Amino acid sequence: MRVAAALARKGGDEFVKPGRLVEVRFVKGQSLSLTSSRLLALMILTAGGDAWQDITHRMRKADIRRGHKGNERIGDMLEELHRTLFAEDDKSWRGKRTTKRFNLIQASWEEVEEVGDGGKETGWIEWQFTPDARRLIQESETYAVMNRQAVLGFRSAYALKLYEEGALRLHRRQPVWKVDMVGLRAALGIDPDKYGDFAQLRRKVLTVAKTEIDQLAHYTVEWQEIRRGRAVTEIEFRFAPKDAPAQIATVDELGRHSTGRKARREDAVEEVVAIESALPRSDAVDSAAVADVLKRVTASLATPESSAGVNAEPWARFPRGKLHFGVTENAAREIGLRHGGGWDVDLIADAYREHMGDRLNTLSGSKLEKSWKGFCEAFLTRRGRPS
Repeated sequence: MRVAAALARKGGDEFVKPGRLVEVRFVKGQSLSLTSSRLLALMILTAGGDAWQDITHRMRKADIRRGHKGNERIGDMLEELHRTLFAEDDKSWRGKRTTKRFNLIQASWEEVEEVGDGGKETGWIEWQFTPDARRLIQESETYAVMNRQAVLGFRSAYALKLYEEGALRLHRRQPVWKVDMVGLRAALGIDPDKYGDFAQLRRKVLTVAKTEIDQLAHYTVEWQEIRRGRAVTEIEFRFAPKDAPAQIATVDELGRHSTGRKARREDAVEEVVAIESALPRSDAVDSAAVADVLKRVTASLATPESSAGVNAEPWARFPRGKLHFGVTENAAREIGLRHGGGWDVDLIADAYREHMGDRLNTLSGSKLEKSWKGFCEAFLTRRGRPS
């Protein structure tokens, strides 16, 4: 709490979250949405060095909205925080090992909407942390230093939670988090009915979290999968601080608008083509001239790959026959060869069609491509490599 108070006096976007709050796990089947996770982080930031005290904290609604015109979602987020249960290991009155379940928010108040003289909403919220939350805060001997802009920039709740775990361990002698699959699901709030296949969990949770953390955090994350036979039983995450140039790039990214962030992360920012300069210098430009210019611009944007058809366009539907012939078949075959671990690609394709059933008709474009790639990875994980 002394560190939290010092950072609050310093100003800026850095704040701390007590280690015991980072490590507290969700009760099985429960988790926080991304928006509610952000709100909880802002509450801790606002409370600062007083978070452990039995007092009421307050914050402007405008500091929560981040550009939303109305405050209608704030009530939903507060109610979600009230409902969500967390758990920790404890002992009963007989000294037996127990699991203690509790909330973090004891009470909250949301002002009825008011509009100031300038037409701006001026409402506030107030809240109190529960005795259990205050105890965890007061007992914490470690803390995670986080960045407010990074917290608000994440688009995956799993990425935000893994970011907290990494920030907690980054400056330890061994910046490592080794956790079994049950512990990982409890820490990140992954529903027990979701991503039962590890290949899905890797693709939907870990890979997504890594790409966001590597772009927005002051460190990077890697992981190693520890197996017992074919099954992944544990994961070892390693966190490493970025060097100076990477830190500068991260700061620049956090200062930019979130629009286009995914494209920048995937290095897929589109180049703007100036058509105006190609048009004839005349006050009256006929439709034939415009059509001619558009034709030439389209031709100039074509790449060898797109002219060959190897882009997102072929993925209008998954091929019905053998993966040997047309443009879509070749693209699908390439993914099967790359991610299928040596299994016959047509064998994987038949299994994929059977697994997807009628759902296959609803997929197209990049979603279909990613679905097929993920199935190939899952097929390899379940069966291992062919002998």
